Amino acid sequence: MKRAVALLAAVVLAGCGTAGTTGNQNLAQGGTFTMSVAADPGSLDPALTVLSVARGVGRFLYGRLIERTSDGQIVAGLAEKWDATVTSATFTLRQGITCSDGAPLTAADVAANITFVGDPANKSPLAGIQVPPGTTATADEATRTVTVTSGAPDAFLLTNVGTLPIACAKGLADRSLLAKGEQGTGMFKITEIAANDHYTLERRKDFAWGPGDWKTDQQGLPDKVVIRVIANETTAVNLLLSGQLTAATVAGPDQERLLGQKLDHVDAASPLGTLTFNQSAGHPGQDPAVRRALLQGLDLAQVGKVLTNGRGRPSKSLVTVEPRPCTGDNVSANLPKFDKAAASSALDAAGWRAGADGTRAKDGQPLSVKLLQPTVAGPTLTSTAELIQQSWQGIGVKVEIAPVDAAGINQSLFGTGAWDVSMVPLTLSLPSQLVSFASGPVPPQGVNFGHISNAEFESESKLAASKAGAEGCDNWNKAEAALVKDASFVPYYDAVVSTFVKGAKFTVSDSLDPTSIRMFAS
Repeated sequence: MKRAVALLAAVVLAGCGTAGTTGNQNLAQGGTFTMSVAADPGSLDPALTVLSVARGVGRFLYGRLIERTSDGQIVAGLAEKWDATVTSATFTLRQGITCSDGAPLTAADVAANITFVGDPANKSPLAGIQVPPGTTATADEATRTVTVTSGAPDAFLLTNVGTLPIACAKGLADRSLLAKGEQGTGMFKITEIAANDHYTLERRKDFAWGPGDWKTDQQGLPDKVVIRVIANETTAVNLLLSGQLTAATVAGPDQERLLGQKLDHVDAASPLGTLTFNQSAGHPGQDPAVRRALLQGLDLAQVGKVLTNGRGRPSKSLVTVEPRPCTGDNVSANLPKFDKAAASSALDAAGWRAGADGTRAKDGQPLSVKLLQPTVAGPTLTSTAELIQQSWQGIGVKVEIAPVDAAGINQSLFGTGAWDVSMVPLTLSLPSQLVSFASGPVPPQGVNFGHISNAEFESESKLAASKAGAEGCDNWNKAEAALVKDASFVPYYDAVVSTFVKGAKFTVSDSLDPTSIRMFAS
């Protein structure tokens, strides 16, 4: 279940966005780009981590077969040509790709990366999220072609396999090298690690396989990148303002200082506001009428503003990582309108009658809800949980707030099942990633922790899975809307997390794109 927890709990580290900032300054020759991260990335082995901070650092070190631009276009990466269906894909490598130690990258190396993740024996957390278990790849060195056979139909096989970080042969033979960020195929190589303090990277002058028609003789490319581990946002903001950082991601109230200074920034959606109901036997959420009544008893706009310090926006989808392959709003029209009186009437109709003290009961049992509140997603979750508690108590529901850390999330959602409503958000980049969380086996056999059984979702997602890429978007959208309509998974508000930048510009496509960094002359 570890891969599920990473998607569920690491939202405060999740990077996503659409475009970088621009400026009129002259570009500098060389220079150092210094950015902060909120936590140490730990192991940098690209096939054995799903932590967003580790994958963000790995983006500098390990190339990908294809790249996605900030507006969703697929362009060349390590591969110059590609083709894919829902069950197979082929990639033709560019000529002249080398590893960070100068050794050539072969088609066999690429195939080995993919097969490693697909082999269940290796327990890669990317299996089942980015690569279907059982996926294999073969190589033809004469044509520099890698052929992938998916272990299961995957509507986004091209994107999933194509954006897998690719390491070199020596690292595949000795994964301790990959844990240190070595044996990469990316634009930078690692030169220094000071755990919990900083990571230093040096640009590879031989790097010539940037996205699309990327040119090597460009002005403004940094010669060095320093990634500093700074847990305190106020400290990071102070360093940014004093010129000791080039970029910092700020989610909290310190944003106001930077906005007041009119610093350039990239805004990204983070799926902070999500409610999931436990539909297993014996829980109030088993009844869809109760689920919808509880939603109707919440002013979700107000809840969202508290959750995001007033800087969020209403959710449109459970998929927030940009560029979204399927656009559209699957949420707004499917949420019940806030109406406290109607919520009370709905609970009455469901058999939960209010007693003399105002609390509701049915067959002698009180209507009691255990609200799971993650402590790993920022301090506003506490005040948000209290607001939800107050709102539901106002319609006669007893509410117990249960704060949980990452380990507690794992134990509750995938172990004990001792929860009724979860505030733990999902971080998704593709609609297909939702399937195992919203259908199929429940814990401990699967990750359908809400015990969801929604016929429309299952039907529409099955149809969508048979179509490649955006061809299935109409079905994916209908599937997600079905979950919101029956109050199974309910995204209601996204945080807007800003990465502020001073003295440079860049773009973001699922994480900061190293090849897009341009330094300004001071």
